[in-house]
Amino acid sequence: MFDEQTKRTVALQAKSLGCEQAALLAVIEVESAGKVYARIDGRNEPLIRFEGHYFDRRLKGSKRAAARSARLANPRAGAVKNPRSQEARWRLLNRAIEIDAKAALESVSWGLGQVMGAHWAWLGYSSVDQLVNVARSGVSGQIELMVRYIEKAGLAAALRRHDWVSFAKGYNGPAYAKWGYHTKMAKAYRRHARRAPTPAPDPAGDSLGPTVLRRGSAGQQVRDLQAALMKLGHPVAVDGRYGPATERAVLAFQKKAGLAVDGVAGRETLAALGKVGVTSDRDPEPVWIRLLRQFISMLRSS
Repeated sequence: MFDEQTKRTVALQAKSLGCEQAALLAVIEVESAGKVYARIDGRNEPLIRFEGHYFDRRLKGSKRAAARSARLANPRAGAVKNPRSQEARWRLLNRAIEIDAKAALESVSWGLGQVMGAHWAWLGYSSVDQLVNVARSGVSGQIELMVRYIEKAGLAAALRRHDWVSFAKGYNGPAYAKWGYHTKMAKAYRRHARRAPTPAPDPAGDSLGPTVLRRGSAGQQVRDLQAALMKLGHPVAVDGRYGPATERAVLAFQKKAGLAVDGVAGRETLAALGKVGVTSDRDPEPVWIRLLRQFISMLRSS
């Protein structure tokens, strides 16, 4: 879906946000439908969407009248339809530029992050032209624009903890649920996380404290997680290996608990399970041995 250059750029930007590459890739995939460029007159250009109601608000007098007459502006959102092809959208934009260039560029969502040109000052750019030039500079520019918006909108923390509901609400607006942005991002994240390089198991049994647990993790924290899931009625082997069965159990628990459903046991999920802070240096004995000892003790006392 994404080439290696895009993935490398995403990895660097994810590091700057303090989130997983898979999380940022998930957002990019949903926002761009997996497409980074449009081919326009032999050039790679960012994907765009023209918003006629934005254009209408930025015009006055004869310019507004001309734009409305040309069906490029309308006070009602969605009244100006975007053509299916990107080539036709760029032609539409060029027609709007002939009426008022600044207003036209501000009325477009730019690149794989679909960031509105109207946000140029809020995002710290000197002009809408600078924002557009960044978006048109290549995939790194598009991702930079998107990441700047995520940071400015205060959504980096939600992305780090895989809180797709909060992230989608902040990024896509109040209609996020209608279009299923949160579920699409959660699903895309699970797929990208599975493809990510698997971290080596911690020989110390996760003794450095709570972390993000996902498929491929191993150690004492995974055993504690599995034991907690078993206690709550989710059948899973307490073997210290985070495999498909553990992931399914986490998904089921997250859904029941009203958490972001991504199959990854981050701090929010671990806290809900009451397992944050349970590490091997305080309890070196494997959970299954401890449970077996308790069972034998019960038999002896009966």
